[in-house]
Amino acid sequence: MVRGLRKAYGERVVVDDVDLDVAAGEVVGLIGANGAGKTTTVECVQGLRRPDAGTVRVLGLDPVRHADRVRRWVGSQLQDSALPDRLRVHEAVELFATGRARPAGELLDQFGLAERRRSAFASLSGGERQRLFLVLALLNRPRLVILDELTQGLDPAARRGVWSAVRQLRDEGTTVLLVTHELDEAEALCDRVVAMRRGRVLDAGPPARLVDRHAGWARVQFGWPPGDRGDASGIGDAGEAGELVRAMRALPGVRDVSVHGDQVRVHGDRPVIAHVGAELVRRGRIPADLRVELPDLEAALLRLLRDDDTSTTAPTATSATPAYHAGPFTAELIGAQQ
Repeated sequence: MVRGLRKAYGERVVVDDVDLDVAAGEVVGLIGANGAGKTTTVECVQGLRRPDAGTVRVLGLDPVRHADRVRRWVGSQLQDSALPDRLRVHEAVELFATGRARPAGELLDQFGLAERRRSAFASLSGGERQRLFLVLALLNRPRLVILDELTQGLDPAARRGVWSAVRQLRDEGTTVLLVTHELDEAEALCDRVVAMRRGRVLDAGPPARLVDRHAGWARVQFGWPPGDRGDASGIGDAGEAGELVRAMRALPGVRDVSVHGDQVRVHGDRPVIAHVGAELVRRGRIPADLRVELPDLEAALLRLLRDDDTSTTAPTATSATPAYHAGPFTAELIGAQQ
């Protein structure tokens, strides 16, 4: 439980009045661009940094005053985790084990490291290293596991393997606090996410609920006439195209209809998907290339950031942005807005 957490370095405030709750057995993600205050927040939760203000309780304990007791029940993999190059996998496990440690062989087998137990840390792949850090985080039967940028720099196959390991934690009832700027990761793993920017919480909730609140749109695209790609003049004749566009614009929830070559794009609220489908059925012409685009957590976070900009900066004619956009979420894009 975190209430009113504040942390500054000199005059730079990096965490500003943050509230955070993580229930037992939940996977909660802190999302946002680099510099949002995510890592500093979890460092205060672990007792690695002393807050300037606010209350932090981990399993009912103050992580600064009761550091030893908290450390017994919290496992962590931090962003800069590393081990000596020559340290072997089984030696690392033995080094970190306490009296209540789980059987080392069981964990190494569970995370696909049994055959690498005698391998030196330096010889492990990126995915193997991350799985080893998970083993060490879970070794002493923690009640809370904190993972910071767990899959940063991993290839897609290695990321999926680590995701599977985190799902195993949830299935076993372990509470997980996950720090990530990979929004597909947060969407795939988290029961709830907390979106942060400039040290503040913008919104929190299940990923799907944040998408509904901040990116509740849909886009339907299809070719017209269906299956006709030999007509260089585009969508039938002008009369047919015009009538189709007028019909689509009249549908409930439609915000925009555009024509690009022989493609029609209909943009609007989520129910527009059903209305467009019903209209096409009524016309008796079902396009084989019908596609539906739905926004994801990336789109929701971008909208949150734009709304935050609007609330803190007076709008100008040159700074207007589209109401909806699902472009790539990159550190450069978000960083430019901070």
